Amino acid sequence: MRPVTPADAATVAAHRYPDARDLAERPAYAAWVEGAIREGLYLGFLLEGGKEVIAGAGVTLLHWGPTRGDPQPWRARVVNVWTHPDHRRAGHARTLVRACLDALRARGVTRVSLGSSDMARPLYAGLGFVASPHEMTLTLPPE
Repeated sequence: MRPVTPADAATVAAHRYPDARDLAERPAYAAWVEGAIREGLYLGFLLEGGKEVIAGAGVTLLHWGPTRGDPQPWRARVVNVWTHPDHRRAGHARTLVRACLDALRARGVTRVSLGSSDMARPLYAGLGFVASPHEMTLTLPPE
């Protein structure tokens, strides 16, 4: 396991957009994540098997500001958790997400969120994540 570097941006983008229908999305995300890694706003880890990346996970740091009962101004969101299909169910995602959580603890970040598929919910629940009934989203149309 190793930390991501700006040179890994295309790999991280491929983990975020693994389907062929999403190929057009990769360049913009790769450019963004490369800059975010350089700025310290994206932390992540990759697991290699031989010369191939077999799994990855990351966190995006969000400058949220202090809130009631929590003076820590940073929040984090777990993103881009991916394991090559030939290497699934071997604990790699758990290991990588734990590494991300350890990196957040080292920075003093106390609040972490994520979006999850039904398949991944047991993984995250096993790491202590709790589903929240309070989150809502809105997509604003462009002007």
